[in-house]
Amino acid sequence: MTGMVVSSRTDADLRLRRRHPESIRSQHRSEIEERQDADPSAQTEVHEYRIDLERLRFSPYFGRLSAVTQVVPQSGVGPVMHNRLTHSLKVSAVARVISANLAAHLSHHRAHVAGAETTDDEVGRTLDRLGGCDTIVAQAAAHAHDLGHPPFGHLGERVLDRLATTELGLAEGFEGNAQTFRILTSLDTLGRDFPGINLTAAVRASVLKYPWTRGRWTGVDGAEVPVEDRPRGVGLDPARGAAKFSAYGLEAEEMADVLSAFPAIGDGIQTVDCAIMDLADDIAYAVHDLDDFVRAGVLQHAEVAGEFHAWLADTGGVDDEQTPQLQGRWREPGVSLELLWRETRRKDPWIAEKEVFTDAVRRISRELGDQLLARPYDGGVESERAVSAFTRRWIERLRRGIVVEAHPHVRSGHVRLDQRAWHEVLVLKFVHARFVLDLPDIAQAQRGQTRVIEELVRGFDAWLDDPHDAGRAPRRLLEWVDETTEATFSLRDHRPDLLVGRRDDASLRRQGRSRAILDYVASMTDQQALATHGSMTGG
Repeated sequence: MTGMVVSSRTDADLRLRRRHPESIRSQHRSEIEERQDADPSAQTEVHEYRIDLERLRFSPYFGRLSAVTQVVPQSGVGPVMHNRLTHSLKVSAVARVISANLAAHLSHHRAHVAGAETTDDEVGRTLDRLGGCDTIVAQAAAHAHDLGHPPFGHLGERVLDRLATTELGLAEGFEGNAQTFRILTSLDTLGRDFPGINLTAAVRASVLKYPWTRGRWTGVDGAEVPVEDRPRGVGLDPARGAAKFSAYGLEAEEMADVLSAFPAIGDGIQTVDCAIMDLADDIAYAVHDLDDFVRAGVLQHAEVAGEFHAWLADTGGVDDEQTPQLQGRWREPGVSLELLWRETRRKDPWIAEKEVFTDAVRRISRELGDQLLARPYDGGVESERAVSAFTRRWIERLRRGIVVEAHPHVRSGHVRLDQRAWHEVLVLKFVHARFVLDLPDIAQAQRGQTRVIEELVRGFDAWLDDPHDAGRAPRRLLEWVDETTEATFSLRDHRPDLLVGRRDDASLRRQGRSRAILDYVASMTDQQALATHGSMTGG
């Protein structure tokens, strides 16, 4: 059974709810829709969720991900280098496997309730109470989860957020997850009849990895809510609020509306399908992206092995040294791993354990540092087999570490990794951060990419200020300025509490225009950003 199993018909109706009447759907029918319409016995849930999946696959925002950087730029090394599209497809594949496994538990529980089974399934019972899980919804969430990434990936995200708050008068800033929800509900469109692509509540809820706004955490300090009691993605910056969030104030009411379709899910907790997507994203990033680093030759055996061996043996005597002193020596072998452990223990004492962390370091040191990287990747068949074998082995290992929890910790979710797998993903991600993202060559390229994003934003802002030439700005940008400004004023009229920053007319017009500029720049591919920058600057 692939459809979502729910506790009542009313709940099912809520999860299948769309924002707008579907009479317009006939204009946008896919082959799958026509085939399912011809089969009256097709399950309603499967039918509706497949429609959502098709809409996402045909979205231009999904297609553009093929030209947006994942971590390292495209190159001629190896059969393929991941971009945001191939990453999303692999997240979708991992999510499908996890969801299918959980759906089997769900079916067993439902069979017991119906009297066809003599034993109950505790995991299935928990999933049923929470609203079930659906393989198609999980795949749709995976397809959609990176739609909000601007050109140059996380770098572009950070630059847009900084410009928004320091130059554009937009206190909410920019966040890729919130941008994803905005694309699905406001920017993308099936036609001019309504904004968004009219997805079911279940699929809209499935992309809410951080189900709150930035403003919800504004003014909340560490004395009120300590770091270990904050959801993952919320830092200790009362002036700025949440570091990660899934909706801007403009879409906050819609976020609350779709989450209301899951009454058993606690406040600030992901839906089951969203938690599955989030785990699949972590696994794909931790393992699949490692493929690229090995093929591109950016992971060096001596450096990686040296870091792991030094920490395990404590050859640098870091164990007893104070953290501030260690932070100044982070490049020395073993120091960065020690800093990672200390930060993990501070933020996640609910799951962090030194012995389990050490076991994860030992395993990854052996399988990555001492085995896979011991023989440099040369593009040959044997090298490719070694990389593929490493990837398959680790995907399966991490997938076996999935657990379902009825009452999760605030920094976790109903579907999470067990303690062993959680620490292993942590260490695998450390390899990315320490040995790839900090490379001078990547940093040098990112300096140029930062300049491109900055000058695009400032250039469009100046263009809209030009009384003689503003009308010749890109049509979509002008339309978004009008629509977003109108929506901002409307929000002040009926939900002023959702606005962050000043609320006078001039400030709201500035916010509307600024959000539209960010929307426009963020919708570009890497190459479009470079080309547009070149034409606007005379390059």
